[in-house]
Amino acid sequence: MSKKFQKKCFLTCLVNKKEVIEKWVATFDEANAGKLAAFYADDAINHQVVSEPVIGKAAIQNYFEQGFAEAKMVCIIENIFEEGEWAILEWKDPLGLRGCGFFHIMNDKIVFQRGYWDKLSFLRLHGLS
Repeated sequence: MSKKFQKKCFLTCLVNKKEVIEKWVATFDEANAGKLAAFYADDAINHQVVSEPVIGKAAIQNYFEQGFAEAKMVCIIENIFEEGEWAILEWKDPLGLRGCGFFHIMNDKIVFQRGYWDKLSFLRLHGLS
């Protein structure tokens, strides 16, 4: 790791990103949108590429509330990778859906998340299409 990167990363890389993601997944599986929103910075962005970005902790909580009301969602961790301020989650669910998420984490909070998954498959698997 370069000295420039080490200096930039000093405050924001002290947290174990893998542990943050493991706790995020456990909370996601509880379907508790309020607790899940606590993982995000106040001005965080959650961009699931199948929809428009959701901006702000309150909007992210609302997004999860709607999602949990629509379908029983379970996230099974396949891999977690971390590098600096970033963590990557590769996941599957019990119905066969797979995806991945990229999390930018600073000072214990998710400031940006981008997720890739197949919305049509999700809708079909949950009988929503």
